[in-house]
Amino acid sequence: MGKYFGTDGIRGCFGDFPMTEAFAYRLSLALAKFLQTNVHEAFEQMAPIIIGRDTRASGMALERAMRKGFEESGLSVIFLGVVPTPAVALGVLKHEASLGIALTASHNPSSDNGIKLFNEKGQKFSVLSEANIEAIVDSIEANYQAEELTEPEYIGYDFYEKALIGLLKDSALSGMKIVLDCANGATFKTSPAILKALGAELVLLGVNPNGSNINDGVGSECPNCLSEAVLLAEADIGLAHDGDGDRLVVCDEKGAILPGDVLLGMYAIDALKYSALGSDTLVVTVQSNLGLDCSVKEAGGTVERVDVGDRNVAEKMRAIGSNLGGESSGHILFSDVCPTGDGLLAALQLLRMLQSTNKPLSELSRGIHMYPQETKNLQVVEKIPLDQLTGLQSALNEAEALLSGEGRILLRYSGTESKLRILVEAKTEEVVKNVMQIIVTEACNGLKVL
Repeated sequence: MGKYFGTDGIRGCFGDFPMTEAFAYRLSLALAKFLQTNVHEAFEQMAPIIIGRDTRASGMALERAMRKGFEESGLSVIFLGVVPTPAVALGVLKHEASLGIALTASHNPSSDNGIKLFNEKGQKFSVLSEANIEAIVDSIEANYQAEELTEPEYIGYDFYEKALIGLLKDSALSGMKIVLDCANGATFKTSPAILKALGAELVLLGVNPNGSNINDGVGSECPNCLSEAVLLAEADIGLAHDGDGDRLVVCDEKGAILPGDVLLGMYAIDALKYSALGSDTLVVTVQSNLGLDCSVKEAGGTVERVDVGDRNVAEKMRAIGSNLGGESSGHILFSDVCPTGDGLLAALQLLRMLQSTNKPLSELSRGIHMYPQETKNLQVVEKIPLDQLTGLQSALNEAEALLSGEGRILLRYSGTESKLRILVEAKTEEVVKNVMQIIVTEACNGLKVL
């Protein structure tokens, strides 16, 4: 991670550095300089910048600060207003913009906000580009003076609605009852409008944002609400977004929340059936269940793994020619349609499968078999490099022998907390528990665990 950028943009509590209006203003000046250096066309003719935001009250202040910086730099700005983050990425392509900005803190509480950047291809910026931008930010000395500005003209999201509605046939969802939870976030208008236009009957949750209730007891972080609503409404399926709409959590008709890896497996196997999976490969992160690899392999495909982060997934997809990838958390990328993760796009692809097979989701999802899995987080005093813990290395060898090549162990320190994260997967619960006991016992011996 960089000085300001984390795994998915810049994020923090609004009012605390760097998530302040003054920093947003400096960042916009830095981005203008970055574009001037890196875009080949004449700066005076540079394509516009697109800005969208979620429903947080602080979004307008950040928008105003960045607007001021860009306009002072001689750049034009297109304002989308409140839109899902993937609409910003698609907006970059639609309007041939030089830069896209989503003002959002995703699944975080309303007290937080954030800034996500998309390049001229609608893709998230590389780590190298972020480092270059950070250096420019630190070289700029500028005082931000808030001032009254006329409200910009928001162009809205018609282009986004048309793109997604066009993926399915007219009235494709007629007869389907869906519980939809928009987390009081950026999708509170777009997702209901698109699903209704396709003929679905909706039961809505989290569609009354007030600036401070985003993700508050609703959305992807509160799947129990979705499950209860599906059972109460006797719905066919439940869909939940996070605050900015780039993630999807799904509940079947029996109220069961589907693991993200099950969804990824369903998408991959369906694509393989129609020879539509690029390079016959699904790209996931190291967090995904090993059972996913086995299910995709049985269907004739392969699975590639990368480090945690949907940016890493997207980069690997581009490198190998895959068009499908994602994270178990619900970030799912269909790059033939959108260059970044889109919760509603993922939902539409799933609904299409349900309609074409005429099977309930609980039955359709049985084809993906997950390995038993256990995770533990150990609070440590010091993050001693794991390869320096000789006892732990011996324990790992013993554990690997127990797995006999039919499971895996993942050890890593948290990037933001003083924790050692342990994940164990195997074909049986018994082996999982035995392996976890071996690892935890030795980790506690070698590390100072609180």
